[in-house]
Amino acid sequence: MRNKIILSFAAAGVLLLSSSCATLTTKSTQEISFKGVPGTQLKDVDKNVPLGFVGDNGFATVNLKKQLKGKRVEASREGYTSQNFMLDTKIRGRFWWNILLGIIPIAIDAATGQMMVYDKDVLDVTLQKDTNTPAQPEPVVAVKPQPQPQPTGQVVNRNTPGNTDMEKAVIRWYIDSEPRGARISWRVISNDPAEVKNTNETYMTTTPLEETRSLNILGLTYENSNNVTIEVKIEKRGYETQVKRYNVRMALDQQEISSFFELVPKVVKNYRNSRNATSSSSKSSKKK
Repeated sequence: MRNKIILSFAAAGVLLLSSSCATLTTKSTQEISFKGVPGTQLKDVDKNVPLGFVGDNGFATVNLKKQLKGKRVEASREGYTSQNFMLDTKIRGRFWWNILLGIIPIAIDAATGQMMVYDKDVLDVTLQKDTNTPAQPEPVVAVKPQPQPQPTGQVVNRNTPGNTDMEKAVIRWYIDSEPRGARISWRVISNDPAEVKNTNETYMTTTPLEETRSLNILGLTYENSNNVTIEVKIEKRGYETQVKRYNVRMALDQQEISSFFELVPKVVKNYRNSRNATSSSSKSSKKK
């Protein structure tokens, strides 16, 4: 009989501790979403602290600390009538189990405020426009003037240049070679010659080249830059000519064109020795 009484008290203690632990491990905050006009400011009226503002998607999500009583939230926005909204609370379902187990779980829940939860996860804080306040003009956003489109069928060339900002885009050029002293020339290759003209080779300087300079590609825009290629050619006497091409869109994004050329010596055939060797072989054949 005595053992049964001890086991009964032990079981009750386990239930009491498990309930209290469940209470203590429950989150002390609750995630609440506020739905309203974008730009609406939210404030905790009781604590006089800001809670955030409604984003462009029309919602604001805030983690609010649980408490015994409800919370008053003020919503305000310029041009709208400010309004207080009530976020009520209700008793959490687990609290009724704590009543059956005694005063300790109840005291824990009451002290931490976790015996209550907010009665809704989404609170509508949509405001009405203030008819007494004159409507505020919408802020004027400075719009960068866009280049005028070229007339259909007109070829952009040096005689009819375009009016785009990208024509004079400035980027860093870095071209080097081994050995140095190689001639650098470049030209424009366009897949859309109606807007951007193909050009002939233009001599720049000898390697190494490191400077900041304008592209000066007439008719170039960011939209058509993906169809334009810059070809860089390296030439040096006694070495093979090398050519590399660069997409202008990538050059604009990276703000540079850079490359290193490892020059390869030309293989010069000795035609005199080759002719003598051929002649000798012919004579040998005749003697045989």
